[in-house]
Amino acid sequence: MKPKRSSSSAGSSLNTKQSPSSSSSSLVTTASSSTSSSVASLGQLSPASQVSISSAGSARWAKSYDVCICHSNEDLEFVEEMVSYLESQTEGIRCFLQLRDAMPGSAITTELCDAVQNSHCWVLLITPSFLEDPWCRYQMHQALAEAPMANGRAIPVLKGIDRKDYPRELRCLYYIDVTHKENGFRPIKDTILRYLQEHCRSTVSRIE
Repeated sequence: MKPKRSSSSAGSSLNTKQSPSSSSSSLVTTASSSTSSSVASLGQLSPASQVSISSAGSARWAKSYDVCICHSNEDLEFVEEMVSYLESQTEGIRCFLQLRDAMPGSAITTELCDAVQNSHCWVLLITPSFLEDPWCRYQMHQALAEAPMANGRAIPVLKGIDRKDYPRELRCLYYIDVTHKENGFRPIKDTILRYLQEHCRSTVSRIE
């Protein structure tokens, strides 16, 4: 006959086993702590994502202007309103406006090319007058030649034209329609700032 186990040894054996409730509690605690640590790690942004476009060392200051406004003289009143809006923002968007900022006595072609090269972005105000102005088309082609594949640098803005008249050269780019001005100039501002943020972030990433 096998000897009977003592009650004390049986109790100690039972005490060493973990109850289902304590086991599930342990799993919940572990899962909760791991989830919290995951959320905490997500909350820690990388240095590249914390880049300010207005800081002293920002890549934004490598060029004289944030945006060059390419437009017809017939649309000057609308353009001046847009420039006033952009320059009054807290980010202080720096605009090149040809009649205001071009050097007196300099060649038109030189000024147009310099304005394109010294600006991060180019707003192309596509209107009926723009389509008929050879200088506007010249500047548009200069902008496309400067950065043909740079997303966000060339910003077509349509006003008063049909989609069928949209320049063939720009049909690979999305445009902003301000014909009815429901949203005002905000989409233009947002597009410029988005490009500046991405440009400054990518510059910091390359340095690191």
